[in-house]
Amino acid sequence: MPITINGSGTVTGLSVGGLPDGSINNADLATDAVSTSKLLNGAVTTAKLGSAEASGLCKAWVNFNGTGVVAIRASYNVSSITDNGVGAFTVNLTTALADTNAAPVTSGMRYAASVSRAGKVDANIASTTTVRLFTGFEDTSTGPVPIDLEFNHVAIFR
Repeated sequence: MPITINGSGTVTGLSVGGLPDGSINNADLATDAVSTSKLLNGAVTTAKLGSAEASGLCKAWVNFNGTGVVAIRASYNVSSITDNGVGAFTVNLTTALADTNAAPVTSGMRYAASVSRAGKVDANIASTTTVRLFTGFEDTSTGPVPIDLEFNHVAIFR
């Protein structure tokens, strides 16, 4: 019996157990073409995910140079970075978060002529459209020292 999908989305001709192994591959998932032989109607997108799956995705991320003129190397859902002074930045989001209960994950690195060291990057969700970053390093005798880092990475999950 052939597998069919009618205009209301009802599938007929599919037995218990679903499709045979190997009948859908990554190339099929990446296309937007309708494939009646493989029951696909476009690529997998966040709109097709359930709310539980969509809530665990990265909502924004950025990799930027924080020295001199701030420069974004690569990003998703980040419109710009504001330099607020030594070791202080604001990440501006293109699309607002649902609320301020997101979790920012950060890392940073400083390269100098004589020393490379891991940087300290702290972040807080300031609003649904901004994340504040504080960069520097921890000095054992004086405590936190603000510095601009060459490599700053932020990912925001909600």
